[in-house]
Amino acid sequence: MVSYADIAAAHERIKAHARRTPVLTSTTLDAMTGARVLFKCENLQRMGAFKFRGAYNALSQLSDERKQRGVIAFSSGNHAQAVALAGRLLGIKALIVMPQDAPKVKLEATRGYGAEVVQYSKSEAREEVAGKLAAERQLTLIPPFDHEHIIAGQGTAAKELIEDAGELDLLLVPCGGGGLLSGCAIAAKHLLPKCRVLGVEPAGGDDATQSFVKKRLVTIAAPDTIADGARTPSLGKLTFPIVLRYVDDMITVTDQELLRAMFWIWERMKIIVEPTGALAACAVLEKKAAFQGLRVGVILSGGNVDLRWAAAQVDKAQD
Repeated sequence: MVSYADIAAAHERIKAHARRTPVLTSTTLDAMTGARVLFKCENLQRMGAFKFRGAYNALSQLSDERKQRGVIAFSSGNHAQAVALAGRLLGIKALIVMPQDAPKVKLEATRGYGAEVVQYSKSEAREEVAGKLAAERQLTLIPPFDHEHIIAGQGTAAKELIEDAGELDLLLVPCGGGGLLSGCAIAAKHLLPKCRVLGVEPAGGDDATQSFVKKRLVTIAAPDTIADGARTPSLGKLTFPIVLRYVDDMITVTDQELLRAMFWIWERMKIIVEPTGALAACAVLEKKAAFQGLRVGVILSGGNVDLRWAAAQVDKAQD
């Protein structure tokens, strides 16, 4: 299992390359909740999401032989961009398997970082597509969340937040496959043993919440949510036991609530977040009374949103 020592080592490994993203506050939200809410802005990370931390940590530890052969990853967008950028910085060729309906902004950015992209249809399993290509080209697979080096790298976000913000009563973290949640929970429980860690996921893809409650791995084949970064069918073999051990509770939010939270952050905090990136903040905005009198850390996990899609959502809301 990943330890805090792994997270600390990952931080040393990536700190010259990853941004130490700012911690922002909102006087308005503090007044609304009666809490002190501190936002770790991974939407301002390189390539626009926390995923760069894990990707760089993983790629940098490959052997010279594996680096020369190259890597492959499958992702709807942010992990794709992260592996592509980390590969470019480290001189490693990257092949990325992405769905045909991946957000255009993420697809274009992945190609822009120099990666080769292969797209697959909904009738295909991305793991099988990536596995076949990896075998054919002798590439190293870099999974999006269920990998020790990925988890350790993602945990550096919570490490920095706690170092910069100080004591926290609660830490809220978005959850898809559980890589970010796992890493952040390990870091939080080491640095602040009394801090409660809450995972937040979309109600239309609540596999992690069901798994947490039932204490067995639950799979949702096709999560139905606008939070494309959280459309993972289940937690992983590594992340599931970490979540059970270190996470105190799970919260779900609806897509409608998520849209409200995303636009609130845009309008009031003047920063761009994507739907997945707004998951943890949404829980605070929708359940204000639950946080009164507490110091609350919130991970804003990403900001890679298709602005044309977002504008269409505004129009729908006004109809």
